[in-house]
Amino acid sequence: MNDPAAPPAFPFAALVDQAPLQQALLLAAIDPALGGVLVSGPRGTAKSTAARALAELLPDGAFVTLPLGASEERVVGTLDLEAVLRDGAVRFSPGLLAAAHGGVLYVDEVNLLPDALVDVLLDAAASGVNTVERDGVSHRHDARFVLVGTMNPEEGELRPQLTDRFGLMVELRNAFDAAVRQCIVRARLAFDADPHAFRAAHEAGQRVLAQRIRTARAALAGLSFGDDVHERTASHCIEAAVDGLRADLVMLRAARALAALEGAPAVTTAHVDRVAPAVLAHRRRAPGEPETASADRRGDAQRQGETFAGQASPNGGGANGADSAAADGDWGYLAPEPVAAATVKGVVPLSAKKR
Repeated sequence: MNDPAAPPAFPFAALVDQAPLQQALLLAAIDPALGGVLVSGPRGTAKSTAARALAELLPDGAFVTLPLGASEERVVGTLDLEAVLRDGAVRFSPGLLAAAHGGVLYVDEVNLLPDALVDVLLDAAASGVNTVERDGVSHRHDARFVLVGTMNPEEGELRPQLTDRFGLMVELRNAFDAAVRQCIVRARLAFDADPHAFRAAHEAGQRVLAQRIRTARAALAGLSFGDDVHERTASHCIEAAVDGLRADLVMLRAARALAALEGAPAVTTAHVDRVAPAVLAHRRRAPGEPETASADRRGDAQRQGETFAGQASPNGGGANGADSAAADGDWGYLAPEPVAAATVKGVVPLSAKKR
């Protein structure tokens, strides 16, 4: 549950001008197997406010923040091997993934985390299970949570291989419409002046959203996909030139979650169209862009090889060697420079010296 000592959270229903973010978070809450939501945007665009507000709508209401310097053991938990040897029983100390079960795991500045730790988070978010292994001893426990990762692109990007594993992505922008800015500021001032009164004013809307999430979760398994839904999904993904099939699977899951949220009797192509932007925002490939990150690396190696090839040695023997190395993908290869033979004065054998 939320920490009773924590300050009151801004109501989810009171967020202003954040419809795409609210939809993405609600879909992830309905089906956590989507793989979480990546929220990219500048400072002060309600990224953390929205994530904390979502937790209050969930049945368990847990909101766990992952510290930027957390170790992998702090995240996944630890096994006491001495207890195994002494008592023959596995003693497990839960980590943040266990604490977040049933709620929201919030990761601020996810782009600054070590890649290995991001992998662990994404694996658990997609599978709903956390597995801890150490020296042949393992422990598994449920870890179904909504993963919300936020980042400011000005502080560095997340590797494409990791970005793709987030189910949905929402890119926030600064509000430059005067009316919208005033509405946001007024809401925030009212909340800061009297949080309890502000929350009470939105209590009915909060209850409605919480009930819609519970109802949608129950209806999720009963919704199937027609041929037209599959065709529309494939069309979106082909048009975006995405790598692999993860986008297709996430788009279908997201469309089903949206249909369940709205109480629709079936998933329609309209649901697919509405979730497509969040599914493809971080997967769409620009014209002329290599198909995979590995292709990018091969291209970089080729360009580096050509650069070194252009710096041929005076004897003219360096270019061909560098071109060959670049073709093999050996980044940074420098062709050996031949050394001319030099005359060495005669050496008198040791046996001759003794005479």
